Amino acid sequence: MKAAVIVFPGSNCDRDVQVTLRDVSGVEPVMVWHKESSLEDVDLIVLPGGFSYGDYLRSGAMASKSLVMREVVKRAGAGVPVLGICNGFQVLTESGLLPGVLMRNANLKFVCKDVHLKVESSQSLFTSAYEAGQVVRIPVAHHDGNYFAGEDELDRLEGNGQIAFRYVQPDGALDPDANPNGSARNIAGVYNERKTVLGLMPHPERLADPQLGGTDGKGMFQSLLESLS
Repeated sequence: MKAAVIVFPGSNCDRDVQVTLRDVSGVEPVMVWHKESSLEDVDLIVLPGGFSYGDYLRSGAMASKSLVMREVVKRAGAGVPVLGICNGFQVLTESGLLPGVLMRNANLKFVCKDVHLKVESSQSLFTSAYEAGQVVRIPVAHHDGNYFAGEDELDRLEGNGQIAFRYVQPDGALDPDANPNGSARNIAGVYNERKTVLGLMPHPERLADPQLGGTDGKGMFQSLLESLS
């Protein structure tokens, strides 16, 4: 599996993703600077977390206009899988590759802690190594992770199976107290209609090695490896 990691000014999780992809796949990812206008032939594109362009306008808004994103959008349209983590999720919504928007956390504070997620389905490139309904522990670190979409749009996402993860209690209970940012319907991640693009606020790459305190996030990269190799 050959992957490309897009690097923007202000990205700070690009190396984390690079290391995880290398460890899981055995193949060195291609690190692509935001000013590039083309991409090598790759099996996967990852938009990492961080604060692209300092998030000075709106989180992910400026990055969505980067030259390289024209090619990312083009590749996504051709079916190349794209994974956006945290700020990468914000870039995907700003680019129109995913529905909805990411707003300021409901408590207006930066949140950095482990959360529990329910895997809504194992029927995707990104989640095949998990079981439907499985609860995993993954860290979050964001100020603008409050996912919002209109009620009709949310109903459509539900009906299409486009909700990938939800914030839950450790026992899997869907509880507002488990929601770290106020996201609608406790949504932590969503797919596009074809389930070839995934955006999520939690950081699976930060819990993909026993030395980091757990491996619940590794399943996402194993899923991609099995699906794309």
